[in-house]
Amino acid sequence: MGQGPPGALSATRARAWHHDAQAAVCDVLEPWEHGTVVRATRFADYYDFNLVRVERDPAMSVEGLIAFADQALAGLAHRRMDFEIVDAAEPLRAGFEAKGWHTDRLAWMRHEAPGPAGPEIPVEEVPYDAVHELRVAWHREDFPDQGLGDYLAGAKEVALRRGAQVLAVRAAGAPVAFAQLEHRGGSAEIAQVYVLPEHRGSGLGTAMTAAAIDAAGDVQDLWIVADDEGRPKELYARLGFRPAWTTYEFLRLPGS
Repeated sequence: MGQGPPGALSATRARAWHHDAQAAVCDVLEPWEHGTVVRATRFADYYDFNLVRVERDPAMSVEGLIAFADQALAGLAHRRMDFEIVDAAEPLRAGFEAKGWHTDRLAWMRHEAPGPAGPEIPVEEVPYDAVHELRVAWHREDFPDQGLGDYLAGAKEVALRRGAQVLAVRAAGAPVAFAQLEHRGGSAEIAQVYVLPEHRGSGLGTAMTAAAIDAAGDVQDLWIVADDEGRPKELYARLGFRPAWTTYEFLRLPGS
């Protein structure tokens, strides 16, 4: 991946990568005063493609923003607002959480330096559906009270459009960890890395991420997104990823 661009340029490229991914899937891209409403009517259960993008400081109250989201995302079971300016989102976080929304501060990271040699754990490329049970386990871990609906079918269709490569580690013949790499143009993103809870702490996350970096090859940019307040960010930093752009994701789950 080579030497990374300066911070501001790297953030601009991360934002462009993210917007392009949404534009490739969404059939609705409607400007509003402070950003864009994006919707993929075919994939209503796929939150990443059905949301309100807040691209400029809206100078609005929590109540006003929720009212706008209710209008813009009418007909959907969830509500989501993605803030692309951290300073605008931070003062609103507690207010959204008080109303039952989940909030996550996310770090978009670009691979800019080689990492240390990872553990010698066999990693293999597998068909997309080979890790179906891991995808179900991940969803249940993150959203224990939510059904899958049509999400997994939509996620598969979207991923295969982007030439998804799936890498896995097996134990006793069954996959226990996987990573998913997606390409577009001259760049790529490690879109998913997951290890079953009972297999964590043994280097599988490192092995999966390192294998995905190798599989990406010589790309202009290689991205990964981490919880800016969680431990995976530290792992990715050790493997050569550097923070490029920080965003906030505010999500109200169906039934909340």
